[in-house]
Amino acid sequence: MEIGFIGLGIMGQGMVRNLLKAGHSVTAWNRTPRPLPDDLGAARIAGSLAEAVADKPLVMVCLTGPEAQQACLPGPEGAFANAAAGTLIADATTTDPAVSLELAKAAGARGLRYLDTPVFGSRNEAWEGRLDFVCGGARGDYDELSPVLAPLAATTHYLGGNSKGACAKLVGNLLVAAQMASLGEALALARRAGLDPEALMGFLDVTDFSSALIRGVGRDTLAGNYAPNFYLRHMLKDARLIGRFAGDNGVPVPLAAQIAEQYQGAVNRGLGDLNASALHKLAFEMSGLD
Repeated sequence: MEIGFIGLGIMGQGMVRNLLKAGHSVTAWNRTPRPLPDDLGAARIAGSLAEAVADKPLVMVCLTGPEAQQACLPGPEGAFANAAAGTLIADATTTDPAVSLELAKAAGARGLRYLDTPVFGSRNEAWEGRLDFVCGGARGDYDELSPVLAPLAATTHYLGGNSKGACAKLVGNLLVAAQMASLGEALALARRAGLDPEALMGFLDVTDFSSALIRGVGRDTLAGNYAPNFYLRHMLKDARLIGRFAGDNGVPVPLAAQIAEQYQGAVNRGLGDLNASALHKLAFEMSGLD
């Protein structure tokens, strides 16, 4: 299939890699030109957004958030204005569900079909085709897209109409943010108490409260590895989106609000371009640890 792809960040690069491996022809565009890995060599890099989406039956989108969506999708120079009628737009951006609904309406007004398709996972999952997609929009459009998502995904899930995928993404990210923050506090306590790192992870691996995040991020943190798989500044953006989404629905989320402030502090400390787990550096610092 001829696919247009907008957004070549950490996640977008992995998705394009697996689309190419599956035999699709991909024309990609990124707002900021950047060097790409050799695995993406078969992708055609468009000179403009309009070129990337023109005459493509499917356009996939993976941007950093609402501001990037508003810059790239609606408007006279955006993807909606330059895509052919009937094009399916699959938008994996983590965003405000209200923005997702606005974009779905704007796409429909242009004769386009819009799905919100955000993902759970980070660099490794994107690169290896192990993302989990949560999707909102017309069921028929989701069914049409599912075979294309298969080489990118560990699982795909249909949540309902437009914006329901975006809603589900923020629900899941609340749990991710809370676990990331609590893991940092737990590791600070363990280090301060002098627990052996290997022995610590040995039991955290197998307890009923363990998770892939605890097992993987725990080891990376204890090894001092904060190489970005998902930027900390993007976690702050997501935490702010969770607060707005909860407020719109009249749901108190005091824990999420506190975590958002912790991430703001981490960004203020210059940690925004490290992995989201660099929040743990603050927990260690406040505990008098290196």
